[in-house]
Amino acid sequence: MTADNSPRMNHKPVLIGLYIVLFFFVVNMSYFYHSSSTVISMPVIKSLRDALKKPEPIQLQWTTIANTKATERPLTGMWTVNAIGRLGNLMGEYATLYALAKLNGHEAYILPEMHAQLSKIFKIRLPAIHPDVLKSIPWRNYGLHDWMSPEYNNIQGEYVRLTGYPCSFTFYHHIRDQILKEFTFHDYVKKESNDYLANIIGDRKNVTFVGVHVRRGDYVYVMPNTWKGVIADKGYLQKAMDYFRNKYENPLFVVTSNGMDWCKENINNSLGDVHFAGDGKEGSPGRDFALLAHCNHTIMTIGTFGIWVGYLVGGETIYLSNYTLPDSPFLRLFKYEAAFLPEWIGIPADLSPLLKKHNK
Repeated sequence: MTADNSPRMNHKPVLIGLYIVLFFFVVNMSYFYHSSSTVISMPVIKSLRDALKKPEPIQLQWTTIANTKATERPLTGMWTVNAIGRLGNLMGEYATLYALAKLNGHEAYILPEMHAQLSKIFKIRLPAIHPDVLKSIPWRNYGLHDWMSPEYNNIQGEYVRLTGYPCSFTFYHHIRDQILKEFTFHDYVKKESNDYLANIIGDRKNVTFVGVHVRRGDYVYVMPNTWKGVIADKGYLQKAMDYFRNKYENPLFVVTSNGMDWCKENINNSLGDVHFAGDGKEGSPGRDFALLAHCNHTIMTIGTFGIWVGYLVGGETIYLSNYTLPDSPFLRLFKYEAAFLPEWIGIPADLSPLLKKHNK
């Protein structure tokens, strides 16, 4: 018999490979079936049921819209705000930029001069724009008045520079916790303020600290001569302090001012419960601000400095109300209801000196 020298095929490896492929195919189909029936199909059925439901009308306030829009899309572009005024103005501009940029879906950046002032006492987190970048951006200036308006929900532009002196809780109160976090004091500032307050307690027990800010300076002349208004007088401060004296066992009033000599002459300290802090100058507003903000309650007079103290403290706040004549041009720029929180306590100003001057 002649030998067959042709190569023989070994079918065993081929059959084993087919068995393996068939095995994984069956396993995967089984997994897909069970996964589809237990995981995928339920949301699909639910979405179909939801689609058949008649949608109910939804009513949203601008504060709710602000929160919703901020999470619906990634932030783009570059928004900033002018850096004008003193500490209270800068804080208002920062908070307004933070809120409106979020609301409109854009990144917020601050000017170097704002960063230089606010970062001295706060752990602010918005980045500062480098001067070279600032010059290269095709900014669109957008003017703001001092309260939130519906048109601010939809400001157009990727590169917007907000302008004006915005300082109203109506811009940012819906994200209050975030704003308070932005204005977190540096640890050394907290320690300085708390140490100062601890040192002035003396032998008093159960002390309630009431921060008192008396704004004078240029306002002494500007308010009556330009704005047809007045600033806080001796009577207002007496009423405000007596409110806390009647309510709390041991109030201790911590007074800061840019007119400390006037304060010492006009604030009654016969009970020994008033401490005049600072040097009465405007060279260190951050230190005075931090000291007041570490108190339990606030008495303010006028100005954004006092407004921000009350906002950060969060206790009871007494403010001077109705301090302008009805025809004051100041009221075209300023709204009492947009400046002071509803729960704050207003004491009307004595307009009689202004009325006498006006009648003459």
